[in-house]
Amino acid sequence: MIVYLLRRLLTFAVTLFIAALVIFVLLDLLPGDPARFVLGINASEASIAAMRIQMGLDAPAHERFFGWIGGMMQGDFGISATQRVAISKLVAERMAVTLPLTIMAMILSMLVGLPLGIVAAMRRGKPTDTGIMILAQTGIAIPNFWFGMLLTLVFAVGLRWLPTGGFTPWHEDAGAALRGLILPGLALALPQASILARVMRTALVDVAEQDFIRTARAKGLTKAEAIWRHGLRNAMLPVLTILGLQFAFLIAGTIIVENVFYLPGLGRLIFTAISERDLVLVRSATIVMVLAVTATMFVTDLLYALVDPRLRRENS
Repeated sequence: MIVYLLRRLLTFAVTLFIAALVIFVLLDLLPGDPARFVLGINASEASIAAMRIQMGLDAPAHERFFGWIGGMMQGDFGISATQRVAISKLVAERMAVTLPLTIMAMILSMLVGLPLGIVAAMRRGKPTDTGIMILAQTGIAIPNFWFGMLLTLVFAVGLRWLPTGGFTPWHEDAGAALRGLILPGLALALPQASILARVMRTALVDVAEQDFIRTARAKGLTKAEAIWRHGLRNAMLPVLTILGLQFAFLIAGTIIVENVFYLPGLGRLIFTAISERDLVLVRSATIVMVLAVTATMFVTDLLYALVDPRLRRENS
């Protein structure tokens, strides 16, 4: 298990380094002058030169890259070129919206998708199975931003149960903040719940055909008892992989959904920074997203080892 953990930690570190390098190359070495864009076309050359020094653009590329990496390791992500605020402060404020939204969407997708997948597998070939799979396919096909607007029309504009958009800070009214995340959380969760339902069904159907399930049935267990006691644990292996990948999709999906619902999250911060060509902010906010996704995959690998004892034995 120790060897397995060390390998996963090494993979985690290498992935982060490569991602940081790619982000730096794509953003910091793009054509154009960020300093000139920030100051405007009427700025003098002296002002532009001073801004380039202030943004650290006068240093060689490799020095800027390793300086950025070293600063992040110490919690210093730099200063936003347009907002003149520490990026670490901006990211922390926006993560207070994006992280709860992502967790809510993840929980909703599991609460809906996993039970539906289990029911479909238990009712394989019956009308219930067909109906659930049709609903799942429909959920995958519907864009989350369109579903979000539909939810807004029904529950916010029509019924007036929930706000149409915006966000109340947690410290002002936690209940209002939570209500503001329900509709975008549902919009993000729909396609992920549909995918989970299909994966859970397929995994359980495959497990139900294994010899150890037949042996359990031969010992007197019903089909449902055999799957619950012996099959569900094995079926969770592919589901764990999907759950890890879904967190990445949910993080990326917040960029669109947060703009639809006017949520001041990390996705909207990146969108605004791109429109303002604040490359320092885009670079640091993007690596935070990469860090969150990579950390999720690392935790998924550890859960894999807990669920499947063969991984522990092979790497012990």
